Amino acid sequence: MPLERRDIWGLVDNSPIQHIVITPAQRRDGHFPLKTVLITEIKEPEDLKGLPEGDIVLSTAPSLLKAAREQGLRTCIAFFIEGGQQDLEEASRLAAGHDYAVVDFDLPTNIPLELIIARLQKSNTVLLKAERTVEAMEVAFGVLEQGSDGVLLSTANLEEIVRLKNFLARQGAERLELHPFTVREVRHIGMGLRSCVDTTGIMGRDEGMIIGSTSSGGIFVCSETHYLPYMNLRPFRVNAGAVHSYIWRPGNATDYLTDLRAGTPVLCVNTKGETRALSVGRVKTEVRPLLLIQGVANDVELNVIVQDDWHIRVMGADGEPRNATTIQAGDQLLAYVCTPGRHVGIKVDEKIIES
Repeated sequence: MPLERRDIWGLVDNSPIQHIVITPAQRRDGHFPLKTVLITEIKEPEDLKGLPEGDIVLSTAPSLLKAAREQGLRTCIAFFIEGGQQDLEEASRLAAGHDYAVVDFDLPTNIPLELIIARLQKSNTVLLKAERTVEAMEVAFGVLEQGSDGVLLSTANLEEIVRLKNFLARQGAERLELHPFTVREVRHIGMGLRSCVDTTGIMGRDEGMIIGSTSSGGIFVCSETHYLPYMNLRPFRVNAGAVHSYIWRPGNATDYLTDLRAGTPVLCVNTKGETRALSVGRVKTEVRPLLLIQGVANDVELNVIVQDDWHIRVMGADGEPRNATTIQAGDQLLAYVCTPGRHVGIKVDEKIIES
């Protein structure tokens, strides 16, 4: 069912969205969620009347913004940049004198955004890129690695606001509580299919992914950032495990390794439980001998099946990687434990028994 306009404030109130651009008339007549930070778009000097000190105003007119600053307001200057280098230099110079700047460009290339990001590095100006879709917004956040500081999304499509809500929810600093996993059994189980997950990012020596056979949790399998004889390191890769395994994704979702495709976001975790999303570049599946590692973490039975080879590393509870084939009963590894119960990778409340 299509969303109706009256639903918009319910969406905002139940989302990470805080900053909203409104007109002076909307400000006078509207009722907004308490958490909302209002940014008033001004077009005339009269629009400044009655605005409390410290509020944020947005305008394309430098003279109006100068008057706003004299009134004790914070200012956001908006530019539509066309015409090349001269316009870009002037916009960068003016933007540095304001608390916020919104930029839009006449061409779809991100080169001018890269240039203005570079020019504002030493200023305190918060740079926002004007966009009309969440897909374009994600690109803006990635320009020059750190991207723009934020995005001003302008849309009449409420479904796009739902996508914005979901995107922002995924960006929250997701942290996993990791537990010591006491190994009870290590067993060679013969041949089977295992998958390597190759990502479009580079992982560190303390990073890897959570892989497990059950929805109750998984084991920390290391990235290929540790010594490998006879071959180069693959810091973009986790040699994850048998194809039936769950891999954890952002938002406490999971996928089977066989469900991963190029572009799928997966969760990269470090030994502190800090996480970040990485995109899958490819999944490489081959027949290999397999090794079953079973044990208990936080009173929960878990297991992982990985390739039966010395070069596979699983993270120890002490933050040091362990070669898979040297692991013995009694050793302690790192694991993530959660409440069991999933349907197509999403948490559901139901009784489930996995073994």
